[in-house]
Amino acid sequence: MVSRRMVLGGGAAVLAVGGAALAYPLYLQLYPPIADTGFSLNEDELARAVVFLADNPAIDAHAHPGRTFVRGAENLAWKLRIFQSIGTFEERVIDEMKTGGLAAASFSAVSDFPVLDTAGNGLASVREFGHGEAWAYYQAQMKNLKSLVEQDLVYPVLAPADIELARAAGKPGAIFAVEGADFIESNLARIQNVWDDGVRIVTFVHFVKGGVLGDVMTAEPVHNGMSMVGRAAFVEMQRLGIMVDLSHAAETTAFEALDLATRPVVGTHTHILTPELEHPRFISLELAQGIVESGGFVAAWPAGIGMTTLNDYLERIEQMVDMLGADGVALGTDMDSNYKPVWSTYLHLPLVVGGLLKRGMDEDVLAKIIGGNFMRVFGAVQAQG
Repeated sequence: MVSRRMVLGGGAAVLAVGGAALAYPLYLQLYPPIADTGFSLNEDELARAVVFLADNPAIDAHAHPGRTFVRGAENLAWKLRIFQSIGTFEERVIDEMKTGGLAAASFSAVSDFPVLDTAGNGLASVREFGHGEAWAYYQAQMKNLKSLVEQDLVYPVLAPADIELARAAGKPGAIFAVEGADFIESNLARIQNVWDDGVRIVTFVHFVKGGVLGDVMTAEPVHNGMSMVGRAAFVEMQRLGIMVDLSHAAETTAFEALDLATRPVVGTHTHILTPELEHPRFISLELAQGIVESGGFVAAWPAGIGMTTLNDYLERIEQMVDMLGADGVALGTDMDSNYKPVWSTYLHLPLVVGGLLKRGMDEDVLAKIIGGNFMRVFGAVQAQG
């Protein structure tokens, strides 16, 4: 049986799958804790997962591989300076993508990182941006992300067809993304700049209370939904073909987005509120259904909220499929910037796939969840007309 230590078929990569998750204050370290799997696979089950991944591209809808976003940030709160001081580790994570069989991931900048601090079990904005600070930080982060392409570590993904080109090149596809769009300020022309930079996913708002675009789910409302600038920005993002992510949006903000939407919108890293499990980062079933009805998806998020093992995450994926249907669910790991993650290395992707197959998930459904739904929505968002 494959459980505590695991060797991928045909390779020498060891998957360490034991060890309980550490408490959150200790998570600010280079190597996040690896949660117990809560299940085991035999060699045949693991081999089946590896073959499945070779035939079906897996895509992570939301991630921060190697934490590129911390490089160059200034004027940070002291706890985030500690987080930053650990550094970045993109090459290690990109190697894990290759070994684990991931086709592509969102490489997400974090627009508001300099104005955040820890608050409870999460983050909150604690100051306003200085004049020009948000735009300057966005530009610095994009330079850092583009350097990964220049170093030939990743393949840039600008359109759905690029996913297969990345696989053919033997490199992970990098889908540039930005979490929070306050850098726009009131200059809508910057959205075209974002598109020209190769950004294809924008998480509309992040943690900034009373930000430029609208209210967030983790702070008291200021705009009672979207701001006027936010409504115009959303329309322009959709016009250009940027995938708009509502993961951090207050429900009033998100429902306004759905009313304005002419193309699919998504939630790249969240879960659905239930009577048994409530959290400020989760969304209502009504909102999740609205996202799916727009043609989009809600990506299952492996944060340690009501979960302690990877098996719990597999159960959550199944729960979301039951609630939203097979076309409405994707994967969004928040890799390298997650809260007490139960999935913290791409080396465990075959475990996720093999575990779902072992639980009896239909292969066609699984292919949609691990990447097919992302590809469909990616194409629909960029479709002309």
